[in-house]
Amino acid sequence: VETGARRWPLLIDPQGQGNKWIKNTEKPNGLVTVTLNMSDMVRKMENAIQFGDPVLIQDVGEEIDPILEPVLSKSFIKKGNSLCIKLGDKEVDYSPDFRLYLTSKLSNPHYTPEVSTKVTIVNFVVKEQGLEDQLLNVVVEKERFDLHEQSVTLVRKVAEGKRTILELEDTLLDLLSNADGSLLDNIELINTLNNSKITSDEVTESLKIAESTGVEIAEASALYRPVSIRAAILYFVLYDLATIDPMYQFSLDAYKDLFLLSIEKAPKSEVLEERIEHLNSYHTFAVYKYTSRGLFEAHKLLLSLQMCVRILQSDNQVDINEWQFFLRGGMVLDRSDQPPNPAPDWISELAWDNVVELEQQVPHFIGITKSFEDNPDQWEDWYRNAEPENPRAAALPGEWEPKCNELQRMLLVRSLRMDRVEKAATTYVANSLGRKYVEPPVLDLNECYGDSTPFAPLIFVLSPGVDPTANLAQLAAQKVGADRLHSVALGQGQAPVATKLIAEACVEGNWVFLANCHLMLSWLPELQKIIERFEDEQPHENFRLWLSSNPTPHFPLAILQRGLKMTTEPPKGLRANLSRLYQTCVTQASFDECRSQKKYGKLLFALTYFHAVMLERRKFRTLGINIPYDFNDTDYSVSDDVLKAYLDAYVETPWDALKYLISEANYGGRVTDEIDRRVLAGYLNQFFCEDALNVPQYPLSSLEEYYIPTESGLDVYRDYIQTLPQQDKPEAFGQHPNADISYMITDSTITLESCLALQPKTGGTGAGGVKIEDTVLGIIDDMLSQTPQPFNHEKLMKDKADDPSPLHVTLFQEVERYNILLNNMLSTLNMLKKGIKGLVVMSSDLDAIFESLANNKVPAIYLKAYPSLRPLGSWTRDLLMRLEQIEGWIENGYPRVYWLAGFTYPSCFLTAVLQTTARKNAIPIDTLSFEYSIMDAPEEKIGPQPKEGVYIKDMYLEGAGWNFDDQCLCEPNPMELIVNMPIVHFKPSDAKKKRNPAEIYQCPLYMYPVRTGSRERPSFMVFVDLKAGDGDSDFWVKRGTALLLALAT
Repeated sequence: VETGARRWPLLIDPQGQGNKWIKNTEKPNGLVTVTLNMSDMVRKMENAIQFGDPVLIQDVGEEIDPILEPVLSKSFIKKGNSLCIKLGDKEVDYSPDFRLYLTSKLSNPHYTPEVSTKVTIVNFVVKEQGLEDQLLNVVVEKERFDLHEQSVTLVRKVAEGKRTILELEDTLLDLLSNADGSLLDNIELINTLNNSKITSDEVTESLKIAESTGVEIAEASALYRPVSIRAAILYFVLYDLATIDPMYQFSLDAYKDLFLLSIEKAPKSEVLEERIEHLNSYHTFAVYKYTSRGLFEAHKLLLSLQMCVRILQSDNQVDINEWQFFLRGGMVLDRSDQPPNPAPDWISELAWDNVVELEQQVPHFIGITKSFEDNPDQWEDWYRNAEPENPRAAALPGEWEPKCNELQRMLLVRSLRMDRVEKAATTYVANSLGRKYVEPPVLDLNECYGDSTPFAPLIFVLSPGVDPTANLAQLAAQKVGADRLHSVALGQGQAPVATKLIAEACVEGNWVFLANCHLMLSWLPELQKIIERFEDEQPHENFRLWLSSNPTPHFPLAILQRGLKMTTEPPKGLRANLSRLYQTCVTQASFDECRSQKKYGKLLFALTYFHAVMLERRKFRTLGINIPYDFNDTDYSVSDDVLKAYLDAYVETPWDALKYLISEANYGGRVTDEIDRRVLAGYLNQFFCEDALNVPQYPLSSLEEYYIPTESGLDVYRDYIQTLPQQDKPEAFGQHPNADISYMITDSTITLESCLALQPKTGGTGAGGVKIEDTVLGIIDDMLSQTPQPFNHEKLMKDKADDPSPLHVTLFQEVERYNILLNNMLSTLNMLKKGIKGLVVMSSDLDAIFESLANNKVPAIYLKAYPSLRPLGSWTRDLLMRLEQIEGWIENGYPRVYWLAGFTYPSCFLTAVLQTTARKNAIPIDTLSFEYSIMDAPEEKIGPQPKEGVYIKDMYLEGAGWNFDDQCLCEPNPMELIVNMPIVHFKPSDAKKKRNPAEIYQCPLYMYPVRTGSRERPSFMVFVDLKAGDGDSDFWVKRGTALLLALAT
């Protein structure tokens, strides 16, 4: 295809094997290798076209430089007897010997028709079976060199034998065609025929022997196939990781080197079965160790789980239907045929959907819904257990404990206790592969250096707030000398400096550290060429090139695949953060600078605790902070300087000035969210006060372990820090224990979604053994049957023309937006149905919708109407409820109680409510704000519409409980993450008269759980005044207490 096709070949070649083949094939012919971003690419192309040299264009992206269009389309210009071709603004003589190859490292590029019609696209992606065969040759060559030699000799003999037969046939044909007279009189011909027959018989016999020998060699080699199967599986686990993060790139060549190393280092054994077990065991952990140091902490369990499941699948120990259900969960579009929930007080709607679908999709669980109906108390005990995934701590009710294996137990955990999914997966991996696969080794720079070579860079993949420079300098001092490490912070004008340093270091054996490569992406292709020349230039054995970069999809794949990657992350936990700051930022000299030693010591500790808390609060997601800010040591050091200066300058501690400068200027300079500013201020109000100086062991949280030590002195604080717990409870941050459950649910959801992203996109089977295409067709039919026709917008406008109130304007706008959504759904679902059946071409948009439906997700194109985190089934039911509210308003007039979440733009509705009052009373709208009254009656007992404002139902309280008797905030019950609030009266009133007493908490109201929303659609609506109960406002601020209009389920 590549040498005979009419169009030039474009190889999809992520593993680089096609690239290597072209280079080897065309090297004798003077191959010219270029990339599209090389400055002299056009000049090299001109020379190659003119003199007939082959050209390889590497690392082609999804777009090709238009200057190559005449070359790709072979747009020749005839001039006399010669041909020319236009390249840029020049006409170049065209040699018929010219050949062009293009290769791309992208694994799944999308080329436009303009490109794909001008080239021959060749899929060079290695498949699992092909890689198995390659790796089998590798292991047989190392383990049974005698077999390998026989195999090579055999291949050579067979080739020579076949060539001999062909030569004999050619000789005979030549003699026959040139023979004169009678063939029987031609002695030479007769002798040649006789000799040919003898030779042919000998060759044929030797080929038979070779074939027989080949079978024996193949059978002997096949004994090592379990090793190559395992190695191929593991490579594709690594290969798929790039779907999760673009920096997770691994080359096949580097993987083969690791495989060879494993073969050399694995324990030996004369017993073949034992040797194979040693090879598999050693290489599996070598792959885990090699890969995990280049992954962020959040993805290390994902790696272990993928390795575990893929290995067990190859041994037929994982049921694909059960695994698919674990990843996707249940999806119910219509609950009309669903058995009733036997315990709605503790089984949520989503959990019951999962249980019902589990019974329907996984045959093993037939009868599970009846078990819940018959034994609700036993199931509740299991559900409320702290470790439902642990059979020793919580046995499944009745027959289900002995009936379920570990994966099947995980399906029940996934269905009912999403917060324990990560723990269950961790246990599953530990029991299947071993404990060491869930305890990733700590990054050891010395070990990474030992695994490196001068030919490949070492790449730090950065995370916020971490700088590896100090650790690298320490390693350099040990290995080559501190003066031989040369660092460059990349930025404008630094490219020549970096290039020169690398050139000198290659000769002298120095180390070069290029920091922040993401800031000079345009220069990285040039760096790639420099690195590729290392193989030819043979740098000094001590030379090393170190790079650091934030994750970015634009980092050159060739550098990532060639390099040894390491992730850097900040320490986890309050103790680790406090300890680090007191070791690195607080020295004895800096501690002694402040004259007010006793005050300074205590307030510095409070500041350090504040800094650690703000870093660690991020783990609680939205309950912790709306936007994760990159607070760093500079913020801390500047605040420390302010603290020293003000304590020395004033006899009386200037609390307000200190709190303002720290929370609003130093740390607050990074904070862009108003509610997040309240969090900073809330902590500083607690930590910076007279009591912090005067009360012995002043408490920093409700836990007795966390306080400001009474005695002063740097060593006192350092020693105290070492007594703190390794694992932090939520109370250490002012949170409720339920906050742990919330963030664990989020983490588990992210892990499952990441795992799902690594699964095959099309083909294969889904839950219940049904083809994925058939499953999606069923979903489409269900959605089409439930999706109503759009509203009659024109008729509505005419019917409501007599009442041009702001609320009706909102209604018209909502109808218009929902009509756009409905039309979009009906057209795309019908088109996708045709695409699956092969009646129309599947566009990229239809592919995206197909993937979303298959994974129980809402297609992104539908989410343009309004944001939502709901899975597809829940979103569809929610949409129908929204349309019912609009339909009821159209048919029956203004509702008594409004469901605010049912509007695509709730903020527009609230503005319309204020505008209605403003018009009615002839006052400016900007003088109005809402007052809030909590109603104590259910919806059915609520009276007529209020004279002013509206009644709002179905708002959800997160981060607190609700005392229905006293109508105030209170502590939530264990595992009570969300409370459905009573109906609230939103009443417009004079903004100037509004007061905010201390017992009132201004609770932010958000459109949906993503509290930041987006730039185009902010999630924040208004502040709703709620009674604070036993806690003050700052107490609930630190809890992250908020109201939500919509949930994620």
